[in-house]
This record gives sequence, C-alpha cells and structure tokens, in this order.
Amino acid sequence: MSLLAGSGQRHKTFVSYHHANDQDYRDSFEAMFADHYDIIVSQSVQIGDIDANLNTEYVRQRIRDEYLRDSTVTVVLIGSQTWQRKHVDWEIGSSIRNTRNNPRSGLLGIILPTYPRQDTSKYDPYTIPPRLAKNIDCEYAKIYNWSNDPAEVQEWIHDAFNRRRTVNPDNSYLSFANNRSGERWY
Repeated sequence: MSLLAGSGQRHKTFVSYHHANDQDYRDSFEAMFADHYDIIVSQSVQIGDIDANLNTEYVRQRIRDEYLRDSTVTVVLIGSQTWQRKHVDWEIGSSIRNTRNNPRSGLLGIILPTYPRQDTSKYDPYTIPPRLAKNIDCEYAKIYNWSNDPAEVQEWIHDAFNRRRTVNPDNSYLSFANNRSGERWY
C-alpha cells in the first residue's frame, strides 16, 4: 500500500535516535512509514553497523558518507535521554552541513511517548538535543508529538524537506566529544 498524501513524494529519511532506549520506536517508525505505508525510504544506521571502538572522526565521516549521503530529511526521535547521546549530536550536525558531495538535509524532531513531561503540549528545550533546539529556534527545524498518522508524518517530512532550501540552519553548537549525563544540557 502506498500513501502519498499532500506532497505526492517519498523522501530518503535518516532516523537519529538513542539506540539503547528507543530502538522499539525506531523499528515502529520504519515499519509503519517505510514498510507499510511506503512514505519514506529509510537510511538509518542499524545497531551493529558501525563498530563503537572506531576513531571518532572515522565514525563521523562514515555516518556522513554512508548513511546521510543521499538522505534528504533527518528525523530525530526524542526519548528520555536522546539529548545526551554524542552520536545523535553528530548525526544532526552532519545532516545540516552543506558540502560539495552531501547537500544538507531537512530536520525535524518527534517527541516519543517515553519523553518525560508533565504537560503533553510542552517540552523542555534543554532536554532535547541542543543542536536540534538551536535549529527549532532559528526555524530550520520543527518539533512534533509522536503520531501514527502517515499523512501527518509525511506532511512533516515534506515540510522539513522544503525548509532546507529556504532557511539557513544553525550548526554553531560545539559537537559533543562524549555522551552527556544529567537532567538537562543547560
């Protein structure tokens, strides 16, 4: 079944997420929107694809060259500790960088049901990845609550795809050298 509401096209989508905590949601996202409804082409890194013991610069380059190279939108799935992950930070930073071989991708965040908050209509900007927060502030990215509606998700992805050409991203935040800890990044 193919659902091509609104935009009429699929986008090559890279999904960034906290592998240890949010793998089930990443799997659900891909099963729903790539496999069942066929609204995205997944470009995601799978667990075990990249050896965790490799040099940092090599890992960053490999993510950029092999996984982000022809993706057009990066979706960040935001759970309780996503903001703490260095690989999420690197993936966002790489995806919004415009290089000769790799044009920048659109960017959006999706708040998972596991994200801790008291009010379902709000999120704390200091508990989402900082680079994503900076890009929400400059209107390069938007953030949404988890949805199972393929037409809605496709609209979000297509909107991010279009924004990448009209708004300049903010990639000024210093890259994480290591994973972080604590309740908030600021």
